[in-house]
Amino acid sequence: MPGESILTLSEAAKELRCSKAHLCNIAHGKVHGLPPLPVVRIGRRVLIRKDALTQWIISTERMSA
Repeated sequence: MPGESILTLSEAAKELRCSKAHLCNIAHGKVHGLPPLPVVRIGRRVLIRKDALTQWIISTERMSA
């Protein structure tokens, strides 16, 4: 199903085991040492593609290695 490849902010935060507020800060590029997380904005809704989250995790792992 197409909807399964899109995560809400809450779902993505749960995947990363962090708070929604911290994930918002990451998405806005406010966390030093981490690249901004690419998001899709629809009005006030913030959505994250599961593929983009996975790629972001991989790139972040490479930065810290």
